[in-house]
Amino acid sequence: MLRVAIGMPLVLAGCASTAPALVPDSAGAQVTTQWNAPLPHGGRVDDLRQWWSQFDDPLMPDLIEAAQRASPTLAQAAANMADARASSVTSGAALLPSLDIAASATRGRSELAAPVGKVSSLGLQTAWELDLFGANRAGLAAAVARFSSSQAGWHDARVSVAADVARNYVELRACEAHVEQSRIDAASRAQTSRLTELAAAGGIRSPATADLARASAAQGEVALEERKSQCDLLIKALVALTSRDEPTLRSQLAEKTAQLPQPTEFSVNTVPAEVLAQRPDIYAAARNVVAASADSTQADAQRWPRITLAGSIGSTRVSSLGVSTDGTVWSVGPIAITFPLFDGGLRRANAQAAKVRYESATTVYAARLRTAIQEVESALVTLESTTRRSESASVAVDGFERSYRATATSYDVGAASLFDLEDARRSLVSAQSTLIDLRRERLLAWVSLYRAMGGGWTPQANEHLAGRSDRAGTLVPGSTASAREFARPQSARR
Repeated sequence: MLRVAIGMPLVLAGCASTAPALVPDSAGAQVTTQWNAPLPHGGRVDDLRQWWSQFDDPLMPDLIEAAQRASPTLAQAAANMADARASSVTSGAALLPSLDIAASATRGRSELAAPVGKVSSLGLQTAWELDLFGANRAGLAAAVARFSSSQAGWHDARVSVAADVARNYVELRACEAHVEQSRIDAASRAQTSRLTELAAAGGIRSPATADLARASAAQGEVALEERKSQCDLLIKALVALTSRDEPTLRSQLAEKTAQLPQPTEFSVNTVPAEVLAQRPDIYAAARNVVAASADSTQADAQRWPRITLAGSIGSTRVSSLGVSTDGTVWSVGPIAITFPLFDGGLRRANAQAAKVRYESATTVYAARLRTAIQEVESALVTLESTTRRSESASVAVDGFERSYRATATSYDVGAASLFDLEDARRSLVSAQSTLIDLRRERLLAWVSLYRAMGGGWTPQANEHLAGRSDRAGTLVPGSTASAREFARPQSARR
């Protein structure tokens, strides 16, 4: 007893030394205080969660919603969230006493000459690990952090699916615009070829010129068919993403063929640290650092003794020879102390591995921060570049169009050669394609910026996102239950 009494201060000291460490979300990573890329001007701040509905094309948000319902990535993220929540419940239960009801009944004789007797009992049994060294508390902290990370991961998957659908949709509309230009160009080439063949038959043009015009017309048809096939592939990609019936989707797409959607531009008037705080993937990586820290604490604590306490209370009835005896029986104990003596270095190796995993998590988090900043600034650079190029591209299209019309008029009266006409045509087609690609690039930059800024998610959203099971047993976010209890700091839960 004396040894136990002297050892208790050492036990408590060991408990204090293994308490879970608070890991800052920054994990030591340096975040720049300002953007190094030009910010978009003329925009306004809007709620990014409703950004898709602010486009002038209602079909795109409809397809995004359909894709989110059909996405296997989102389904897997919801399953991960269900697993993480179950793990957090399991870890929380380890801190509480277990309570069981035990009932038994026997009838018989214990000796040959003894009378037949009956014994029945009903009682409660309990067991509790005192967790003086914090292993179970650290396990709960890790599980809560992973649950919070899985919630943010679901949001990140949702934003990613929306961005993927938007990119394919923009690519399709740009492809349709290219098809329109290719169709006009092919028709013009075919008309030139027909007129040139008539002129060659009348001796006005040479046969070589007619051959060249015929080849140019064939080349226009090749370009047109190539563009059509690209559009078909993009439609099939949207079918796969949204799980829509292809004939129905084609019918819906036909309403705004070749019209690129126009977004509501938003401004980026926050510093990098504030933007990064709105990204669910960054938040998830930070929670993973916290979980890894708690895992390391738990692995260290498991190298210390374990103390468990058990007890029971119940009612027992004994009957023999018509005489019955009733009473209450109870017990406290045993108090079991398990001292790890030799495990071949298993616990030490686990603790070292957990420490390395924590260091790896901090490195991954810092790299994720750098990547996030690079994604935002890349989108900003592209927006600035497309802004500067847009006016010049429009001027180029107008100029080449006037030049082509003048050259075509000169060719009709014999003042220009077919080579001059084809050169003017190629310049016009190239300028029109450049303008379409520029508009597509700018739209994709806005989508990338939306993705890079977290899609309107905030850390507070995790407190309002809980899981509920639908008929298929899948965790469905959005119930009225709150996950706030799981998200509270460890110190607030005790």
